[in-house]
Amino acid sequence: MTEDAGSPSRVPLRGDAALVRALGPFQLGASIINIIVGAGIFMLPALMLARMGPAAPLAFVVGAVAIVPIALCFAAVGSRAAATGGPYTYVGAGFGPFAGFLTGALMWICNVTSSAGVAAALAGQLAHAFPALAPAAPRALLIAAVYGLLFALNAFGVKLGARMIVALATLKLTPLFVLAAVGMFFLDGSQISLRIDDVPSWAALGSSLVLVVFAYAGMETALVPTGEVRDPARHVPRATLGAIVIVVLLYIGIQAVCQGALGADLAGSAAPVADAGGAIWAPARALLLATACVSMLGFLMGNLFSSSRLLFALGRDGFLPRMFGVVDARHRVPVLGLLAHAGIATALAVAGSFETMALISGGAICLVFAAVAVSAWRVQRIGLRGVGEPLVLPAGGLIPAIAVLTMAAILATLSAQEWLAIALSLTALVVIYAVLAALRGRSARRSVV
Repeated sequence: MTEDAGSPSRVPLRGDAALVRALGPFQLGASIINIIVGAGIFMLPALMLARMGPAAPLAFVVGAVAIVPIALCFAAVGSRAAATGGPYTYVGAGFGPFAGFLTGALMWICNVTSSAGVAAALAGQLAHAFPALAPAAPRALLIAAVYGLLFALNAFGVKLGARMIVALATLKLTPLFVLAAVGMFFLDGSQISLRIDDVPSWAALGSSLVLVVFAYAGMETALVPTGEVRDPARHVPRATLGAIVIVVLLYIGIQAVCQGALGADLAGSAAPVADAGGAIWAPARALLLATACVSMLGFLMGNLFSSSRLLFALGRDGFLPRMFGVVDARHRVPVLGLLAHAGIATALAVAGSFETMALISGGAICLVFAAVAVSAWRVQRIGLRGVGEPLVLPAGGLIPAIAVLTMAAILATLSAQEWLAIALSLTALVVIYAVLAALRGRSARRSVV
């Protein structure tokens, strides 16, 4: 018997009820780790040594102290506002639709530019191994093929996408954890310092923290699909805090091993993690180069998975055309959000570079973090809660205040060009919001008439 075209399985579905709550704490935690541990860890050790010298691991410790209050705020507000949308939903729940829209749109700009930057870096890595991919045309085809594959994997259901995220996280994290653990037995401890007296200057520490916070960023993207998490009040805090602890320990370990294995040569390395692995065991270099490519693919997979849900949330609430809020009836995924994010990221990756994309997204992440911290204080103060027992931040607004002050201190180190990019983005977002609001108002008046 043939299926009627108008049967429920063929009718597009709308709203969070159309999504499947298929993500548990393990899958959500793997997604957070998968996005945070992207391309940065394979480039940061050399950059950190150049700025901080032997005290470079200390920057990760200070960065962890800065990011833990942010993670607590994310966990707290995420346990109270469980709809799909991440920071967009969190800030909107505390301060209304305009603040939520600004946060969501700014976050999506961060996501799409960081995705494009990592895709450009991946193309560069592969071009080193296969020089035929270096010219413009093959490079563009490669980037398009990568996003085409990621779109296909995401388009066939949340469970398949979640399994791929876990698989990619396992493939890239296993060699890194092995390097961090085994490398401790081979490093030269004289190359490493955790003494504050060995920090070259406060300016060096400040610029290093910008890189560290950017490297720790990712939970804001991974928490967008909260509407697909089972028992979010319980699982979001566990997955968020557990993932942050794992990432902090991994980053400190990798930095220490790279410094201890390579010494002063680390500062000039273009592939510091692979070179450190090769210094310990020669065949490890090729393995870790491959791991870098897998890591970048894992980042792109998680970024597309979560960012498409952000576009879905904006469409669901009328800030984008309503078609963005439609879920495919068969696979229960927001196909248009997947297609739009992958398409725009492809174009940016083909036209730009990692450095250009990072310039646009770096400082804006701090603004998103600060907005979520304030919202965590707000929703707790007004007693907002969903299903289940929410995480309660102790001492009222103390943790959110620490988070905001920390982000403000880091934002103070941004260059004039970065501030200009953020200001132009925010201005454009306000214009978009006003246009969409005017269109919604006109439609409402017509319906009344």
